Amino acid sequence: MYLQGTSKINQLGHLEIGGVDTVELAKQYGTPLYVYDVALIRERARSFKNTFESLGVPYQVAYASKAFSSIAMVQLANEEGLSLDVVSGGELYTALKAGFPPEKIHFHGNNKSIDELAMALEANIGCIVIDNFYEIDVLSSLCRQMNKKVAVLLRVTPGVEAHTHDYITTGQEDSKFGFDLHNGQIEKAIELVKNQSHLQLLGIHCHIGSQIFGTEGFVLAAGKIFGKISIWKEKFQFVPKVVNLGGGFGIRYTKEDDPLPMNVYVEKMVEVVKGHSEKLQIPLPEIWIEPGRSLVGDAGTTLYSIGSQKVVPNIRKYVAVDGGMSDNIRPALYQAKYEGALANRMNDECSETVSIAGKCCESGDMLIWDLSLPTVKAGDILAVFCTGAYGYSMANNYNRIARPAVVFVENGEARLVVKRETYEDLVSLDLPLKAEVGQP
Repeated sequence: MYLQGTSKINQLGHLEIGGVDTVELAKQYGTPLYVYDVALIRERARSFKNTFESLGVPYQVAYASKAFSSIAMVQLANEEGLSLDVVSGGELYTALKAGFPPEKIHFHGNNKSIDELAMALEANIGCIVIDNFYEIDVLSSLCRQMNKKVAVLLRVTPGVEAHTHDYITTGQEDSKFGFDLHNGQIEKAIELVKNQSHLQLLGIHCHIGSQIFGTEGFVLAAGKIFGKISIWKEKFQFVPKVVNLGGGFGIRYTKEDDPLPMNVYVEKMVEVVKGHSEKLQIPLPEIWIEPGRSLVGDAGTTLYSIGSQKVVPNIRKYVAVDGGMSDNIRPALYQAKYEGALANRMNDECSETVSIAGKCCESGDMLIWDLSLPTVKAGDILAVFCTGAYGYSMANNYNRIARPAVVFVENGEARLVVKRETYEDLVSLDLPLKAEVGQP
């Protein structure tokens, strides 16, 4: 069994994370429950930063908060000296509510609303990543109206396709994101932005995909960008002060996954950017990256209580848990795979192969197919590993199931950072069909 971070089996044969018994966590906070290994998140953040610093290059490491956004998580990112990537007004509001320094916030997205952009300008955030021509017009107009000046990056699609699931690749030419690098769009965008006195063109951004296990895609993308910089230098007198190569660094979900150590991605990026800069005889740009999943993905574990079972003779045994696609939609959405274990019986020998079903009223609500476990009993606690990215952030109220609580564990202590939703929460925004007598 592969245990991440501080996870281990304690003397009771229980799964322990951050020095805290997960069986006790399930008793105290209920299930389903997201548990985050804070020490592992800190370790990952420091690995990225220390690698850049050891290589002596200017950089920013921005946590891609779409992976998991909450006030406590944003504050943890700030404690570790990270910048922050947000993609909506809600993520921006969360960051500001958490007291995150606005000058270290980068705002992404392919369809930022006028209200969202105005909110970003009012907060004086550090950078807006412009995604399309419409946004150039809207942002320029808002800056004039509000008498604001803002630093911007232009997002490009470099035509490099990461070898991942179609739903999570974003760097190929056929993409909803960014200006095409090869058909003249980016040159037109550079010219437009440079003619806007309220927009400071800081540099270029790209993101080639997600769950990437090699460095080749980043090398190719950087090569394509720097191949254009020589043209931009002559035509527009534009040399990027920042090159943002995005994120997408892979993690281990199952034994089939073989990710690189995080420092390897950084070392290769620095090597390539340095090499191209020297060749073009331009100042070394500041290198930005945006890890999300690789910071929090394998730091998260979801705890479930096991309930009903169903045996289909000669086919399979279904074991149902008290969550499912309402707290982890990734298996249903794009066939994501996970590993799991019985948190209360970690030392018991595996004796059967079962499939873990969620409780939602959907045939496709399956969390894990063909998982080896000890003989399962109702009331056992199932731990599903590596659910820290896109679990809570994509959680939903399908079937009016309340979203789980979130707990941070570190140094033997547990801290509730997101409360469990209640049934009252579920109906708090509902309005009746007809007003009560005497009510407006």
